[in-house]
Amino acid sequence: MKVATFTVAGERRVGVVDPDAGTVAPFDLPLDESRSGVLALIGMNGTGYPRTLTPIPIDRVEMEAPIPQPRRNIFCVGKNYYEHAHEFAKSGFDSSAASGAVPQNPIIFSKVPETVIANGKTVQIDNAVSAAIDYEAELAVIIGKGGRGIAREDVFDHIWGYTIVNDVTARDLQGKYSQWLIGKSQDTFCPMGPWAVTRDELDIESAGIRCFINGDLRQDSRISLLIFDIPTIVSTLSQGITLQPGDVIATGTPAGVGIGFDPPKYLKSGDVMRVEIDGIGVLENPVQERAR
Repeated sequence: MKVATFTVAGERRVGVVDPDAGTVAPFDLPLDESRSGVLALIGMNGTGYPRTLTPIPIDRVEMEAPIPQPRRNIFCVGKNYYEHAHEFAKSGFDSSAASGAVPQNPIIFSKVPETVIANGKTVQIDNAVSAAIDYEAELAVIIGKGGRGIAREDVFDHIWGYTIVNDVTARDLQGKYSQWLIGKSQDTFCPMGPWAVTRDELDIESAGIRCFINGDLRQDSRISLLIFDIPTIVSTLSQGITLQPGDVIATGTPAGVGIGFDPPKYLKSGDVMRVEIDGIGVLENPVQERAR
């Protein structure tokens, strides 16, 4: 099931998307529950979803990020595809490179919730703050059932579904501060969407992931090529940290990011980023210089 958060007639709703028909059918949910977006469904643990109302053409609604504002920071995994680990280690901005290009354990960092924007919304860059803005196509996991000390074999019981994120990054800030939160958490630096899909909708073993900049294919890989797979990531995070329903975990980006080119191909005003993951959809966002 594909589930979208959207606004219609000034009210936020959550509904089931039918991409072929070009419609979204709102769940019969109270407005105060719908304000949290897809989070309104996660506590239902995949059962007992409310009925859906009359479908609405997608072109008559304003799509939002599936989780417009996560309840806490987005967990992220760094250097989680082999080729990307090597390209980033050579970049000069990798504060973890001293321990080797390929990490021995998952590298975890976070992005603040306020970075999230919807499909189609503008990523704003500020050249007075950073001159090295990069893109990172990623699959994001949405936790459905919380827990601590989750065993690898139980991880998928704790996953509600998935979405796409673009982990936009200020590379120079990433290097300057020898940690990644500031460079990853600039305003608008987490496009998410276009909707979320339930766990059964995505075939992890076959799904491809791609990123295009202005129609130029930059990243092209498969989710199955993660260094640390989804059970490892979720289990590792839960060792000492209680994961909560609605937590979002970005699983890492493949090779082909801007910093991997010589010279680097950083984002500039007027660029359009397009991220595709098979089984989910397309997340597309323009880039624009922030107005003074």
